[in-house]
Amino acid sequence: MASPSTSNLPRWLGAVLWGNSVALSWMWGLGLFFSVQFTTQFGVFGLLTFAIPNFLGLLSFGLVTHHLARRQPGSESLAQFFASWSRPFRLVFFLYQVLAITLTIFAFLRYVWQPLGLEPWLLYLPLTLLVVLAAAILFGEEFDIKRIKFSHGVLFLIMAPALAFLIIFAAMKGTGPLSFPKLPTNDWNYWGYAIPIIIGFLVGPWLDLQQWQRAIQMHRERVSIAAGYWVGSILFFLLLMFHGLMTVWALNWGAAEFIRVGITGHNYGQEILMKLFSQAGPWTFAAYGIFVSVCVLTTLDSGYIALKWFFKSNASQSNHPIFSLVPTRLLTSPIPVFLLCGVVALVGAVLKFELEFFMIFYATFFVGYSMLAIVRCYLVSRANAIPQIKMFCIGSLAVVIFSYGYFLRSPLFQIVGSLLPLGYVLWLLVKPSSSEEFLSDKQELDAQAPDSAPSAGAVMSPPVDAGGALQGGPLDLAALTHNVSGHFEGKWFVHSFVATYADTNSVGNVYFGMYAMWVGKTRELFFNRVMPKFNLKNTPFYILTRSFEHKFVRETREFETVSVKIRVASYNRKFATLEHEIFDSTGHVLGRGKQTLLFVSSSDYKMLDIPPDVYSAFIAHA
Repeated sequence: MASPSTSNLPRWLGAVLWGNSVALSWMWGLGLFFSVQFTTQFGVFGLLTFAIPNFLGLLSFGLVTHHLARRQPGSESLAQFFASWSRPFRLVFFLYQVLAITLTIFAFLRYVWQPLGLEPWLLYLPLTLLVVLAAAILFGEEFDIKRIKFSHGVLFLIMAPALAFLIIFAAMKGTGPLSFPKLPTNDWNYWGYAIPIIIGFLVGPWLDLQQWQRAIQMHRERVSIAAGYWVGSILFFLLLMFHGLMTVWALNWGAAEFIRVGITGHNYGQEILMKLFSQAGPWTFAAYGIFVSVCVLTTLDSGYIALKWFFKSNASQSNHPIFSLVPTRLLTSPIPVFLLCGVVALVGAVLKFELEFFMIFYATFFVGYSMLAIVRCYLVSRANAIPQIKMFCIGSLAVVIFSYGYFLRSPLFQIVGSLLPLGYVLWLLVKPSSSEEFLSDKQELDAQAPDSAPSAGAVMSPPVDAGGALQGGPLDLAALTHNVSGHFEGKWFVHSFVATYADTNSVGNVYFGMYAMWVGKTRELFFNRVMPKFNLKNTPFYILTRSFEHKFVRETREFETVSVKIRVASYNRKFATLEHEIFDSTGHVLGRGKQTLLFVSSSDYKMLDIPPDVYSAFIAHA
């Protein structure tokens, strides 16, 4: 059955549908249940402390990505920006998404199923987990990113009557005779929670694959990202307020008796609404169950689709040899990740963990990466590489400091744990040696890989220092032998020749297109060396060029001796990547780059896996 056409939708309707999907996908386990917990601690003031930064963080993400998408023309501008911008953060994106999925599954088991007290729990708990996983995978497979706004629209229409029923039920019952005790909001204990919440949720969406995928798809469909996120942020805020105010109402009707002491000695009340409504009657229980289930399902199916998109993107762009050994469907399937998340959530529920144990990472570890990601949107020259090890260490240290503060009830430690990653990112950007932490484009171009340095005695490519100057004096060309068909220096295949008048332009410099011609000739000689029996007349496959890149560093002139070096840099099941470097007779780098090869059938031009003959010929030089 064909999906509804997005091109025929009015833009305002597209913005509403996408805004609804944004709100539901962000209503995950953390927002859904911590709104209850923080309200039980600090009342309506605490609820606003939690909801407003959430609202502002989601909205600011939409407004900034709207601006980023409009910096370049075309419907793919944001997708192209994300592809280059996100490269240093790929592992962090993955960890963020995995933790969000784990947290949501855990929260459902811990605060929806376990409060029901079904026995034997050892049987019911794994079965409930399987139902949650199966539903998430089913919806994730059935609805891709183009159709998810429609499925979420239908789910919201199912949820809306349940919300209305609960509101009417609470209104008919009244505000309640009790006034539950609240913690003060003018002491350090409050700020020990409030500051991490404000920091974590203001920058939270920037590492969420679900939100990036939605923003990119909105731009592709020519729906205003800003409008979609205004709708989504407002709806999300209203859902948070609904859940929090229902908590206030429930506490005034005696739900405070369901607040319990956890394994850390803190008071927890995330499940008080579930317990109260399960005793209020089947219709009330069903209405609340629908609300919670829709929020959880729309988060998990969004996570499934986002991970699938993320895996496919990385599998198609990466040339790591592992991709040639593992089946593509397994590499791009989120199912193994969901199973892992389910197991971790199940163990956490059995051990009586709490939501806050997972939340700590969003208030500490991911904060530094999120801030650096935001800075990188506008300071690309400094942030096209990040000090991964240092960032990981600071993030881990922040987690430990915050954890000690939480378990020992020390608000100062909690505040320090949240501010530490922010301070470190600021220090990275302004410290005198920041240029050593972040590579500029020129530094990245001039830097030589250790295994690409010319070997001692190599033809036309002696060792050079960091600035490209020759070490050890001029090269004695007469003392060196030269094979006109090229030769190997370790993994590198080298072809040397003399540039002539035919290679130059009108002013005497070598014409820019000749560098690519030289690389192409060297590649042919390399193929001839490693595959001497290749015959174009009876070959079952052709080798085609998928992409070619070259960065020009210096110019050269006629009668200059030039060496082109080429090697197999990496490969996967479908593609092989060759990299090249060009040197002059003094050892200066003229340029470097890479090219990607693909393989097609000589009979019908269908794409093939790397042929065995090519694999066996290339593998010795990879």
